[in-house]
Amino acid sequence: MQIRKFEDLPLTPEVMQGIKKLGFTELFPIQAEAIIPLLEGKDVIGQAQTGTGKTAAFGIPMVERVDPENKKVQGLVLAPTRELAIQVAERIRRFSKFTKLKVLPVYGGESINKQIHALQRGVQIVVGTPGRLIDHLRRGTLNLSSTKVVVLDEADRMLDMGFIDDIKFILSRVPQDRQLSLFSATIDNSVMDVCHQYMKNPEEILVSKDEIALEQLNQYYMVLNPRSKLDYLLGMLEKKNIDKAIVFCNTRRGTDWVARKLRSHRYSAEPLHAGFTQAQRERVTKAFRNGKFDFLIATDVAARGLDIEGITHIINYDVPMDAPVYFHRIGRTARNGGEGTAITLVGYGEIGDLNKIKTLTNTNIEELEQLNPNC
Repeated sequence: MQIRKFEDLPLTPEVMQGIKKLGFTELFPIQAEAIIPLLEGKDVIGQAQTGTGKTAAFGIPMVERVDPENKKVQGLVLAPTRELAIQVAERIRRFSKFTKLKVLPVYGGESINKQIHALQRGVQIVVGTPGRLIDHLRRGTLNLSSTKVVVLDEADRMLDMGFIDDIKFILSRVPQDRQLSLFSATIDNSVMDVCHQYMKNPEEILVSKDEIALEQLNQYYMVLNPRSKLDYLLGMLEKKNIDKAIVFCNTRRGTDWVARKLRSHRYSAEPLHAGFTQAQRERVTKAFRNGKFDFLIATDVAARGLDIEGITHIINYDVPMDAPVYFHRIGRTARNGGEGTAITLVGYGEIGDLNKIKTLTNTNIEELEQLNPNC
């Protein structure tokens, strides 16, 4: 029988109740392929970008395989950023709403004592960033000797951020007979090295090249003089059909400049980049999520892991120099099966970078010759 719906899966009534409460019925492709092997205890390599349902793909089997009567940590998810750790933990809490499981996000920038008290009271699933997880392990406040399910989420990003030694240290504290799954938007040699070193006969669920961009995402680009980018951006916004958007820039200075220019034209816009303190980042992210302003001007590092409903457009003010980053960016819209639009402003010197992006996907990225009211 082909599995297409959650009700086709061998899930407990409590977990199914949580899934129905969320309104989930149809399975995304990564869920249809990954959940059964993970329920069976197999190691899995999953290629899936943010917004395609991968948290449910690994979170639901983890909830099923953890014993709520045992107060020790049995499930562990590693995430590259605190934003993603918080998001994943919240999603898993929703899947496990009608079970007795406790899920705890663990990350830097928050009082470690608060996390220690929660761990002492008993937690079955921990979702954390590598640095804070290691801090707890060295303090002896986190014990992974009973952990049987481990997930590396956005593994490519963790490796890009230099967490390989941290990952190895954490995995050395987990029993060797644990189940390990790895989810990544891109599967390159560094990711495969981790797979070969730590996995046993993993099941590979890899999307083909033409599936790497979401089908429900309309993609456009415009080639223009770099000096005309701001005017073109303002022209798009004047059409009043862009309700909520993230504008991506490659540099901190660029995000500050674009945000300042938009505000000078009476648009509600705020910058977000790695130069912000954690408290500042949280303030801006929360305000954007709550609709306090309409346009977030961000660098890639700052926006990583953002999961915000209602984003209608992604605008690449700068073309990313690393082609896979393009797909991370556009995954901020068209969330959970919804529709979205991505528009890339391509300066004459960035045409080569755009062509690299085009080689990674067979989905159509349509060129605009003038302002198009339909995009």
